[in-house]
Amino acid sequence: MNPESDKLDTEWIDKLPPLREVIEKHSLWADKKLGQNFILDTNITDKIVASAGDLKGLTVFEIGPGPGGLTRSLLKSNAEKIIAIEFDNRAVEALRDLEDKALGRLEVVKGDALELDLMSMAPKARRAIIANLPYNIATPLLISWLKQIYADEKAFEKMALMFQKEVAERIVSPSGQKSFGRLSVLSQWLCKCTISFDLPPSVFLPPPKVTSSVVSFRPKGNQAEMPIFENVEKVTQAGFGQRRKMIRKSMKDYCNSFSICAIEDTNRAENLEIKDFLCIAKKL
Repeated sequence: MNPESDKLDTEWIDKLPPLREVIEKHSLWADKKLGQNFILDTNITDKIVASAGDLKGLTVFEIGPGPGGLTRSLLKSNAEKIIAIEFDNRAVEALRDLEDKALGRLEVVKGDALELDLMSMAPKARRAIIANLPYNIATPLLISWLKQIYADEKAFEKMALMFQKEVAERIVSPSGQKSFGRLSVLSQWLCKCTISFDLPPSVFLPPPKVTSSVVSFRPKGNQAEMPIFENVEKVTQAGFGQRRKMIRKSMKDYCNSFSICAIEDTNRAENLEIKDFLCIAKKL
């Protein structure tokens, strides 16, 4: 067997027009209202893709591809297929040429990622998500995907997602830190989460005012006696909605569970462990 036969032909990608030319041609200047900040450096987009590990056999969803910098890097990977979801008509048009050249490996979908069910778009595939997320919808997108992972442990095998660094730190924060909150509980309950690396504002066009971070998510799989997802949301919203108060006040509706779960009611939400929130949610 010739090992070279399994290799994808990606030489054509390096011969594509520079991304700046694509932006000029389609008047694809970043729209602040859409949370757009483009990465034009292929070394960085290649690094984002590499942070996800082996993609062989996976259908990879990309959200908000813009002019297609990360899309090109995904096409250079060994992913089986890339589905790029884009809301901006200008970007959709700009990606059509790339879609044609990819010979079936790239599908560009015009739509709102908040309204699309990714699993139904590739029902029989092994799925992953790799994306430079628009900042203005990053958190609701993450929560929607965590809900799908909760419902089906095989929903997504891996995710590599870019957030504002402040949001990324909340996702991976341990208990006891000021940054520990609702996103920490929901994310770490269902996934192993790590910050892969940070990116300074200077690598984006236009440069945002904040540093960004790529976060790796690996679903943990089924866990014993899982609480209902919506109940975990309710409990965390109560606790962190008034995080300066002791839980006997901020979570007074759930105080009957404190003794059962061996939780001191003089704690604040940020001092509870993830297992404490799950225990309370199980009792609802």
